[in-house]
Amino acid sequence: MTAENHAQQTIPAIRLFNLADGSCTFEVGTLPTSVPLPVSFFEAETVIYDYQKKPHPAPRPQYVVTLRGKLRFTVSNGDTFILEPGILLLAEDTQGPGHQWDLLEGEMWERLYLPFPAEASSHFIPTNKAISEN
Repeated sequence: MTAENHAQQTIPAIRLFNLADGSCTFEVGTLPTSVPLPVSFFEAETVIYDYQKKPHPAPRPQYVVTLRGKLRFTVSNGDTFILEPGILLLAEDTQGPGHQWDLLEGEMWERLYLPFPAEASSHFIPTNKAISEN
Protein backbone atom coordinates (compact mmCIF):
# COMPACT_ATOMS: atom_id res chain seq x y z
CA MET A 1 0.00 0.00 0.00
CA THR A 2 1.20 3.50 -0.73
CA ALA A 3 0.75 6.82 1.00
CA GLU A 4 -1.59 7.88 -1.81
CA ASN A 5 -3.97 5.01 -0.96
CA HIS A 6 -4.22 6.21 2.63
CA ALA A 7 -4.47 9.97 2.13
CA GLN A 8 -7.61 10.12 4.28
CA GLN A 9 -6.02 8.02 7.06
CA THR A 10 -3.35 10.17 8.65
CA ILE A 11 -2.12 11.41 11.99
CA PRO A 12 -1.28 15.07 12.70
CA ALA A 13 2.39 15.96 12.43
CA ILE A 14 4.69 18.97 12.66
CA ARG A 15 8.05 19.06 10.87
CA LEU A 16 11.01 21.10 12.13
CA PHE A 17 13.54 21.81 9.38
CA ASN A 18 16.35 24.17 8.37
CA LEU A 19 16.07 26.99 5.88
CA ALA A 20 18.93 27.80 3.48
CA ASP A 21 20.40 30.27 6.00
CA GLY A 22 20.53 27.56 8.70
CA SER A 23 17.65 28.93 10.76
CA CYS A 24 14.90 26.62 11.99
CA THR A 25 11.25 26.78 10.99
CA PHE A 26 8.28 24.41 10.99
CA GLU A 27 5.40 23.26 8.86
CA VAL A 28 2.18 21.53 9.78
CA GLY A 29 1.04 18.36 8.07
CA THR A 30 0.24 14.72 8.48
CA LEU A 31 1.83 11.32 8.35
CA PRO A 32 -0.05 8.52 6.58
CA THR A 33 -0.96 5.45 8.58
CA SER A 34 -0.15 1.90 7.45
CA VAL A 35 3.04 3.04 5.70
CA PRO A 36 6.27 1.45 6.98
CA LEU A 37 8.58 4.05 8.50
CA PRO A 38 12.36 3.89 7.94
CA VAL A 39 13.33 3.26 11.58
CA SER A 40 15.27 0.38 13.09
CA PHE A 41 15.21 1.31 16.80
CA PHE A 42 13.76 3.80 19.28
CA GLU A 43 14.79 5.42 22.54
CA ALA A 44 12.42 6.15 25.42
CA GLU A 45 13.20 9.29 27.43
CA THR A 46 11.85 11.23 30.39
CA VAL A 47 14.95 13.16 31.46
CA ILE A 48 15.22 16.80 30.41
CA TYR A 49 18.88 17.71 29.88
CA ASP A 50 20.24 21.24 30.43
CA TYR A 51 21.14 21.70 26.75
CA GLN A 52 17.49 21.05 25.84
CA LYS A 53 16.39 24.12 27.82
CA LYS A 54 18.20 26.40 25.33
CA PRO A 55 18.03 26.62 21.52
CA HIS A 56 19.48 23.43 20.05
CA PRO A 57 19.32 21.51 16.77
CA ALA A 58 18.07 17.94 16.53
CA PRO A 59 21.00 15.52 16.93
CA ARG A 60 19.81 13.57 13.87
CA PRO A 61 16.62 13.29 11.80
CA GLN A 62 14.04 11.63 14.02
CA TYR A 63 10.38 11.18 14.76
CA VAL A 64 9.43 12.26 18.28
CA VAL A 65 6.34 10.68 19.82
CA THR A 66 4.99 12.50 22.87
CA LEU A 67 3.43 10.10 25.36
CA ARG A 68 2.87 12.60 28.17
CA GLY A 69 3.38 16.34 28.48
CA LYS A 70 2.37 19.49 26.62
CA LEU A 71 5.09 21.74 25.20
CA ARG A 72 5.49 25.04 23.41
CA PHE A 73 8.18 24.90 20.73
CA THR A 74 9.83 28.09 19.47
CA VAL A 75 11.72 28.32 16.16
CA SER A 76 14.35 30.83 14.98
CA ASN A 77 11.98 33.66 13.99
CA GLY A 78 10.01 33.42 17.24
CA ASP A 79 7.01 31.53 15.84
CA THR A 80 5.63 28.88 18.17
CA PHE A 81 3.51 25.76 18.12
CA ILE A 82 2.08 23.39 20.71
CA LEU A 83 3.15 19.75 20.83
CA GLU A 84 1.11 17.24 22.83
CA PRO A 85 0.14 13.57 22.66
CA GLY A 86 -1.54 12.82 19.35
CA ILE A 87 0.78 15.06 17.30
CA LEU A 88 3.93 13.50 15.84
CA LEU A 89 7.05 15.68 15.62
CA LEU A 90 9.56 15.23 12.80
CA ALA A 91 12.80 16.83 14.00
CA GLU A 92 14.90 17.50 10.91
CA ASP A 93 16.53 20.78 11.98
CA THR A 94 19.99 19.28 12.41
CA GLN A 95 21.97 22.46 11.61
CA GLY A 96 22.17 25.99 12.97
CA PRO A 97 20.73 27.27 16.24
CA GLY A 98 17.77 24.88 16.15
CA HIS A 99 14.64 25.14 18.27
CA GLN A 100 13.75 25.39 21.92
CA TRP A 101 10.78 24.28 23.98
CA ASP A 102 9.07 24.86 27.30
CA LEU A 103 7.01 22.35 29.24
CA LEU A 104 3.50 23.81 29.63
CA GLU A 105 1.64 21.00 31.40
CA GLY A 106 2.79 18.08 33.47
CA GLU A 107 5.96 17.52 35.42
CA MET A 108 7.81 15.64 32.71
CA TRP A 109 7.93 15.05 28.99
CA GLU A 110 7.64 11.33 28.27
CA ARG A 111 8.69 10.71 24.69
CA LEU A 112 10.05 8.24 22.18
CA TYR A 113 12.78 9.14 19.70
CA LEU A 114 12.71 7.15 16.46
CA PRO A 115 15.75 8.12 14.34
CA PHE A 116 15.61 7.70 10.58
CA PRO A 117 18.29 7.99 7.87
CA ALA A 118 18.67 11.51 6.45
CA GLU A 119 18.28 10.16 2.91
CA ALA A 120 15.05 8.27 3.70
CA SER A 121 11.57 9.62 3.04
CA SER A 122 9.86 10.66 6.25
CA HIS A 123 6.46 10.35 4.49
CA PHE A 124 5.49 13.79 5.85
CA ILE A 125 2.65 15.46 3.93
CA PRO A 126 2.50 19.26 4.42
CA THR A 127 -0.98 20.73 4.77
CA ASN A 128 -0.06 24.42 5.18
CA LYS A 129 -2.56 24.58 8.02
CA ALA A 130 -1.31 27.21 10.44
CA ILE A 131 -1.19 26.36 14.13
CA SER A 132 1.28 29.04 15.19
CA GLU A 133 0.47 30.84 18.42
CA ASN A 134 1.85 34.11 16.99
